Amino acid sequence: MIIVKNVVKKFKMGSIESTVLKGIDFTVPKGQFLAITGRSGSGKSTLLYQLGLLDHPTEGSIIINDEVVTNLYGSKRIEFRRKNLGYIFQDYAILPTLTAKENVILPMMMGDNQKNDIKQRAKDALGKVGLEKQINNLPSQLSGGEQQRVGIARAIAHNPSIIFADEPTANLDTESSKVVLDIFLKLNSEGQTIIMVTHEPEYAKLADRIIEISDGRIVSDKNISNKY
Repeated sequence: MIIVKNVVKKFKMGSIESTVLKGIDFTVPKGQFLAITGRSGSGKSTLLYQLGLLDHPTEGSIIINDEVVTNLYGSKRIEFRRKNLGYIFQDYAILPTLTAKENVILPMMMGDNQKNDIKQRAKDALGKVGLEKQINNLPSQLSGGEQQRVGIARAIAHNPSIIFADEPTANLDTESSKVVLDIFLKLNSEGQTIIMVTHEPEYAKLADRIIEISDGRIVSDKNISNKY
């Protein structure tokens, strides 16, 4: 499903250039739950942003579903991202003036979905994360864990090929984190491909596979599950 070849990412500030990713190579099969770990500043979130088409690598190529996505720019890149990828962020990234249902519906309105269809898909997605009774609540009426579940519902409502999660439990307490990870495990058991960045070793161990990044390079790549 994902092929990463010699991905390099450089950032430049004035005359100073830093290389954050230094030749990353790996593949991810369909249906795998991959955890990317590493210390702060190791490059793990930068890598996720390249994989998720939220940034563009300086060198190398990324292939998703047989499409060389590093060759996509502008509207084609946006369209591929909208149709194929889902995102979950550590700060929830939901709009405070919209209800849970409206937050899930909003991204789908950018496509060619029918109005009644996206309402039902939003409702179904919120049901999958256990928020069927809170669909009309504003974020201020939800706990942090519930807000993150709205973020998950938004990510899965359009049935993406891959879900990217960047430190999804960073702002949550232990119990809320467990609920979120249980949702990931259930989605993965249903065939959902998930790539999650986390600095928590115990959470990473729930995945099928752990890639550890240090100083912009892969230093460890371990299969935890025997599915692959």
